[in-house]
Amino acid sequence: MCYDAASPHSLARLTYVMLILLTNDDGIFAPGLAAMERALSRLGEVVVVAPATEQSGVGHSITFLTPLMAKEAFDGDRRRGWAVEGSPADCVKLAVAKFCPRLPDLVVSGINGGLNVGINVLYSGTVAAATEGALFDIPSIAVSLEYDDHARFDRAAEMSVGIIEQLLAKEAFREHRLYNLNMPTAAMQPDAEGTQVKTVPMGVALWPAEFEERRDPKGRRYYWAAGTPPTEFPTETDLTAIYEGDVTLTPLLVDRTYAPQLPEMHTWDLKV
Repeated sequence: MCYDAASPHSLARLTYVMLILLTNDDGIFAPGLAAMERALSRLGEVVVVAPATEQSGVGHSITFLTPLMAKEAFDGDRRRGWAVEGSPADCVKLAVAKFCPRLPDLVVSGINGGLNVGINVLYSGTVAAATEGALFDIPSIAVSLEYDDHARFDRAAEMSVGIIEQLLAKEAFREHRLYNLNMPTAAMQPDAEGTQVKTVPMGVALWPAEFEERRDPKGRRYYWAAGTPPTEFPTETDLTAIYEGDVTLTPLLVDRTYAPQLPEMHTWDLKV
């Protein structure tokens, strides 16, 4: 709770303060996380719980065979938040159970350094953290920025928080809890004009399984993933919109059941 400074009766009237859980998969010291924390602070209280080390590509893995270690992380005198030696999904679970003073009003995962579009959504720790938030019935959004050596995370954070504010104003989370937001590098430029926020489906075009084979000094084989993303699509998706330089917003599902198939399956009379 806090005083409503905008009210003429601010000393007498208390207003609700939004509690925001912020996490990522790039690690507690990632610049995208710091930029998002700064930008989100204007919306409410921000609790940061993030992996101690980078967890890119771990998907929705969780830790249950070993203990989860967690400690407060500092950058000099500045407290960064809770660093968890686990996955992004672990961070959300632990935050909800132990580190947040109450159930968060919003979970934000990011800003990821690299896009999470197309089938990368299935592998992404960033998206998994937001998905974990949605499993707790908390409004959740994953935020990613196209990779760049000199990524403008502060600009991306301001843009994404502006979009989040619009979603909140439209009560976009009332009926649907999970969204995926991606921003191209082109949209970060000072002279970027005509950039749109496109609401598009997730692209499901397959990335080729390509690997470059190499040998280490002892002659042992190892492989680097080298598959390139598809470039031709029959319909507009998050991939096509990103290629056009637009920001993409996609509503994602937690339930992976293909409901239209169930009636047909009910006629199969399967037996053990």
